Amino acid sequence: MARFCAHLIVLAGLLAASQAMADTIRIAVVAPASGPLAILGQQVMAGASFDADARGIEIVPLAESCETEGGADLGPALASADVVAAIGFLCTESLTVALPVLADRQIPAITLSVRSGILMEDVLKNKWPLLQLAPAAKAEADKAIQVVSQRWAGETVALVDDGTLHGRELVDAVRAAMEETGFRPAFVDTYRPGQDQQLALVRRLKKAGADHIVVGGDRSDIAIIARDAAAEKTSLTILGGEALLAADQSVPLPDGILAIGMPDDAQSGTGKAVVEKMAQSAIVAEGYVLPAYAAVDLVRAAAAASATDSPSLMASLLRGPFETAMGPLQFTDRQALVQNPYRLLEWRAGRFREADATQ
Repeated sequence: MARFCAHLIVLAGLLAASQAMADTIRIAVVAPASGPLAILGQQVMAGASFDADARGIEIVPLAESCETEGGADLGPALASADVVAAIGFLCTESLTVALPVLADRQIPAITLSVRSGILMEDVLKNKWPLLQLAPAAKAEADKAIQVVSQRWAGETVALVDDGTLHGRELVDAVRAAMEETGFRPAFVDTYRPGQDQQLALVRRLKKAGADHIVVGGDRSDIAIIARDAAAEKTSLTILGGEALLAADQSVPLPDGILAIGMPDDAQSGTGKAVVEKMAQSAIVAEGYVLPAYAAVDLVRAAAAASATDSPSLMASLLRGPFETAMGPLQFTDRQALVQNPYRLLEWRAGRFREADATQ
């Protein structure tokens, strides 16, 4: 009898182990493993693999070369990986190789970084199973437009850019939106970036009577504009783009500078609890760590939902929303985030904080 009971215990253990293996979700994590982007790949892997066993996840790491020629092996690797989804994809080149293979096998992919509007048009045309966890290409400009139209109505607004493609596109989008509503800027100009001073620009702004300014430029130039405006006793409310979320240069940003950027999820809400838990394992939740962790949770939650009421994992992912370490996430039928992750941030006491929280 004792031997029979022992056999039953062993059998029960084997059945439990078999069930646990059956419940495990295999996810490919595609990220750079070498070269200059390896540090970003390490962030992706750290976030995706954190607490993976406890979350019922098996991670399958696949190297991303970020070169069209070097990505030839990625397609076959994904085809043979036996995964339900793939996350990561920091480079457009990798997606170009991977998406036809993933579509053929109905394996959803989530990119943490790629924002290309052209790629997403191809995705929709070819019905490729790609979701953008990165912001859509126009999300930054859309938030800037919202700030100017809702908060600066009736103000004397100037628009200036540094002549770069990104700076000009941001300012042009704001200008077009303003003019559609009859709200014309008082001053529009392109300045020369990387100068030691911007007094000439500041004096032109002062002459135009502008007191609010949207700047399509980098952090260093905006800090110099703010410094020179203060020296000229010109009061300016300055709004910049995501480029402001860089390190201070020789001229520091003064308090009150506004930026369109994504808040640090590690500092609040669900993200903060996860980050604190990661810190106990000596993991610093920077860069792509938290987005990778959230992407894995998205797949896990969608897989659970698809087991009961969705025909496929991709269909489940598109239904949402799902709670993650980045807050509730949901995708549109164009396979981009419903939520615009950009917020109005304000520089106070050495860091950017959400503006509404500081007023």
